[in-house]
Amino acid sequence: MKKSKPKKVKTVNEKTLIVAIDIGKNIHHGYFRGPDGQDIKPFPFINGQKSFEEFWRKILQFQREKHLEDIVVGFESTGPYAEPLFHFLAKKPVRLVQVNPMHTKRLKELTGNSPNKTDSKDPRVIADVIALGHALTVVVPEGPAAELRRLTQARERATKSRTAMINQIHHLIFMVFPEFMQVMKKITTKSAFYLLKNYPTGESIVDLGFECLSKLLKKVSLGRLKNERIKGIFDAAQNSIGIHEGKQSILLEINHLVSNIETEDQFIDHLEKQMSHYLKKIPYSQSILSVKGIGEVTVAGLIGEVGDFGQFKTIPEIMKLAGLDLYEVSSGRHNGQRHISKRGRSLLRRLLFFIAINTIRTNGIMHDRYRKMLDKGMPKVKAVVAISRKILRIIFALAHKNTVYMDNYDQVYHVNLAA
Repeated sequence: MKKSKPKKVKTVNEKTLIVAIDIGKNIHHGYFRGPDGQDIKPFPFINGQKSFEEFWRKILQFQREKHLEDIVVGFESTGPYAEPLFHFLAKKPVRLVQVNPMHTKRLKELTGNSPNKTDSKDPRVIADVIALGHALTVVVPEGPAAELRRLTQARERATKSRTAMINQIHHLIFMVFPEFMQVMKKITTKSAFYLLKNYPTGESIVDLGFECLSKLLKKVSLGRLKNERIKGIFDAAQNSIGIHEGKQSILLEINHLVSNIETEDQFIDHLEKQMSHYLKKIPYSQSILSVKGIGEVTVAGLIGEVGDFGQFKTIPEIMKLAGLDLYEVSSGRHNGQRHISKRGRSLLRRLLFFIAINTIRTNGIMHDRYRKMLDKGMPKVKAVVAISRKILRIIFALAHKNTVYMDNYDQVYHVNLAA
């Protein structure tokens, strides 16, 4: 079978106006360049509706004067500061592209043979990168996909906040009841969390008594906590070496953190319900969910990060977005090893990595493929990354064809051909 290579789409031509923007918190800097090299001096404009409208009028005026047909607007990957302008321009007849900050940094060294960074130099360099064809097309999430992106980002922040608070409790409980973690192992279990909330010190557990402690913990754990573990926590409480000076202040903070963790848990649960709600509004989401090992939260994150799978025509495009595209450094007789670029959306790459972990487990859809890679001598991490790339290809195909996943498709396909 002949392999077809996707044609590279030329970003600019002799009828294209390049608009480069250096994003700032309050003030942006714009720059226009025509195909003949004619340009205008970079100029500032503020983050506001009137300023955006004036900026757009300048673009149209330059376009008319130079008799150009297409407009490409590009900027560096930024945080939230580009969002208002980003969505304003998404409604205009322009093509939005994004430039990797690493590319502008390296090209900046060539401009004037100096690493000098100024508001007038940066947009020119961005325009140079676009002209060279090294910009990535930006897909603006709309409707349910936009909601999923925000929900995913909110869940990521809430999860990080929850993890930070759990780590703080680890440090605090070690001072007042250091034996606690030796017995309970994880403070996120229902039993451990119940004790932290109601009986966080050795003295309070001893005062409760073994029989009462046993009844409470068996009720909280639904009978899963064994007597040996309960006896272990009680014995540890009787012989605890926790400090006494300043203990009340530490307990006050532990109580505050426990309360905040409960609030974060409720918020995360609410976010996940909203994800499920918006996921049902995207037709091809059910196709992705048909893959064993991928849950709703993960699919919501994937669609939120990609924006719209339908906007990507080839697999290499979406591989680049995820930073899973391969590169190597070879010279002369030296053949370098292949690595992933890691220059795409880090959260998208992480979600795919977690999916790969789920699918390579025993009875997972990628378990056999993973074992074959290991048998050939491939390191485990590289094998998981290879599975991540395979998973992305499968998801891309399912989203485009809006069909369900069929395990052992190759074998079934060959049987059908033989029949």
